[in-house]
Amino acid sequence: MSEAVNDQKNSAITQLIHHPYAPPAGFSSPQPGVFKASSVFFPSVACMRSFEWKDKSAYTYGLHGTPTSYLLEERLCSLEGARQCLLVPSGLAAIATTCLALLSAGDEVLVPDNVYGPTKALVEAELTQWGITHRYYDPMRVDDLADKLSDKTRLVWLEAAGSVTLEFPDLLGLVRCCRAAGVRCVLDNTWGAGLAFSAFDLTPSAPDRLGVDVSVHALTKYPSGGGDVLMGSITTVDAALHLKIKLCHMRLGFGVGMNDVETVLRSLPSILLRYQAHDACARELAQWSCQRPEFAQVLHPALPTSPGHMHWRALCGDASGRAAGLFSVVFKPTISQRTVDRFCDALTLFKIGYSWGGPISLVVPYDLRHMRSVWPAHLQRGALVRFSIGLEAFEDLRADLAQALQVITLDS
Repeated sequence: MSEAVNDQKNSAITQLIHHPYAPPAGFSSPQPGVFKASSVFFPSVACMRSFEWKDKSAYTYGLHGTPTSYLLEERLCSLEGARQCLLVPSGLAAIATTCLALLSAGDEVLVPDNVYGPTKALVEAELTQWGITHRYYDPMRVDDLADKLSDKTRLVWLEAAGSVTLEFPDLLGLVRCCRAAGVRCVLDNTWGAGLAFSAFDLTPSAPDRLGVDVSVHALTKYPSGGGDVLMGSITTVDAALHLKIKLCHMRLGFGVGMNDVETVLRSLPSILLRYQAHDACARELAQWSCQRPEFAQVLHPALPTSPGHMHWRALCGDASGRAAGLFSVVFKPTISQRTVDRFCDALTLFKIGYSWGGPISLVVPYDLRHMRSVWPAHLQRGALVRFSIGLEAFEDLRADLAQALQVITLDS
């Protein structure tokens, strides 16, 4: 029952704003409450001066977190095997924040040549403008990374699997190379999602734990699962490293909306079920694609013929190990880009659009000539198309691909 404010000195509107009612404690339900705030109230000036946000022991300002964002951060730590987590507005914001926190003018960052496109754009534009140099290494050659490490190298970016072309590197070898040189390494772990392998414990059967220093994750993809949220995370196991990134995060003023956090929290319990469904359908379609005469190459880490397959097997388990719901195809070089674009336009269930991890299957054609410094020897020549598999039935997606491929016959 509501208790009315009887102080006649206060107007009705003031009574409304300062109403004393508070709901009883102890409410529990499947979904957590959503706490949104910019201002956070302190019980006293002494508390305002003593409360600490850096270790999550208290709340000071909405930008630094509420119970809702703290909860998602802690659950993401469980997912990725981390100890600390930061939320940012997108996966790219996670990449940029990590770079800004760990690099200074005069430093060098090494980036795999198959890296996520916006990461390349960041290092070639803003980082270069701020006096941070970069070089690209061949992710399929640990020796190439070793040769390019220098006394200026402060950070190495890793991806497993590679963006668009999905070759799987010797991740353990690359991390060992960084460790030997005393250089920090950061993994874009969006593909693995904390489910395919543990980024912070790549050698679970060994006595010494070996893993990356930082994992960044586009929560936009599998943790959200709906194609309707933009968010990223930065997870670490080292407290000092986390604090260094957290202070940069604070100075940049990054925050996330609590309604978006609520959406990810609601989706997170089903992430494994969805990941497995995406994975299973993608493998079936990739295997079916291997039989199609239009394709010169099918790229999916679980395929024995895909570049880096043995590295994927070694890290993710045997042939039944987990993989994300992505695969790419390289059309035969006799098939023009114009015809490939017409193939994409002819698809009905597959929608043309970036991103992945949602319920609707997506397709995007890429021109690797503008994405790589050199054409990789392990990739066939031809127009490349990447598919992101949603949650539709395999039979329906296969039929959609088959009907769209008819444009190849019509154009020949």
